Amino acid sequence: MLCIVGTVPDADFPLVSGPVHLEEGRLAVADRTIEIHRGTPALVGAVLAAGTVLHLPPVEAWLVGDIGRGEGSRRLYAHLEQALAGFPWTVLVFHYLQPDVDWHNRVLFTVEKILPRPVLIADAGFMYAAKMSGQAESYDLFTPDVGELAFLADEEAPHPFYTRGFILHQEDKVAELIDRTYTNANAARWLLVKGRRDCLADARGIRETVDTPASPAMEAMGGTGDTLTGLASALAAAGMPIDRAAILAARANRLAGQLASPTPATQIEAIVRKIPMALKQVLDTCGA
Repeated sequence: MLCIVGTVPDADFPLVSGPVHLEEGRLAVADRTIEIHRGTPALVGAVLAAGTVLHLPPVEAWLVGDIGRGEGSRRLYAHLEQALAGFPWTVLVFHYLQPDVDWHNRVLFTVEKILPRPVLIADAGFMYAAKMSGQAESYDLFTPDVGELAFLADEEAPHPFYTRGFILHQEDKVAELIDRTYTNANAARWLLVKGRRDCLADARGIRETVDTPASPAMEAMGGTGDTLTGLASALAAAGMPIDRAAILAARANRLAGQLASPTPATQIEAIVRKIPMALKQVLDTCGA
């Protein structure tokens, strides 16, 4: 049973939780519908699209509106602390929430009550909170881009804004940043680093990379990292080992982008629509 936790960039959007499905091209949860734009909605859309191929059981989304002020995130954190342990989750995905170390730790303590322990995936604000709290090693997968990886690699930075300049290198320094991240215990068991070349790594270093197919227009699109995290989450929920889920997700995400023939004007929903075709092709090719 998969649960996705995150925010919607709408200050008036209430806290909702429950099974999520597609309704006329929009996400529907409780009595609300949401457009599939970048951020958590893109992640959820990717999971649902992948679910049509993987035949996942019902997926839940726990969402709240937050435009960066943190009020909505705090409401959602409180709800998680109270309610999260009451469900038999197999995979928990934490996404865009305002990073708050105290609330993060309270939620993680609640997660530890769930038996058997679910797979834990974090991206964006919740990944920041995990690192800031010193609890990164409690997670199974982080999905940073190179800039986020630089923050994870900086053992002194208390917040992404304070990542030290000498660490802010480009993609040719990814291997060094990964090594530094694990050395400082700021990484999950696996890292899927998103970029022109997607890198799957663990404490031993980079284990596998994916750089094809490459669509230059896709690199500039907002939301493609969210769909990648969604694909990895869906494959993990289907029972796939997290490292294999991550690498197949990278391949399927790139193929979906290619199939969408993106231009600078293409929206992330167009790529989400191509995920079933892309994922089926990747699974057939890999014998999964």
